[in-house]
Amino acid sequence: MTFEATKDPDSVEDFAIDWTATLNESTPADTIATSVWTADAGVTVDSNSEAGGVTRVWVSGGVRGAPCNLVNRITTAAGRTYDRTIAVTLEDL
Repeated sequence: MTFEATKDPDSVEDFAIDWTATLNESTPADTIATSVWTADAGVTVDSNSEAGGVTRVWVSGGVRGAPCNLVNRITTAAGRTYDRTIAVTLEDL
């Protein structure tokens, strides 16, 4: 699944993915054991966190006009692995 967003290359911004619906599909409801974010070249992952089934990443940098994908891979306590992508357009805002 891919989401879309826009970011100014000069800003530091956060993006989030709500995994609660995916986690609640399991019986009993699953939880996130690990969350790893990656970004295309030129964009820096500054920090990330997870709380209550929502993962969040803070990113900086990027090249105007270049596409960038932020990919979040989670592994659940039950051993499932899921990926979600945020397609970020880098432009002056």
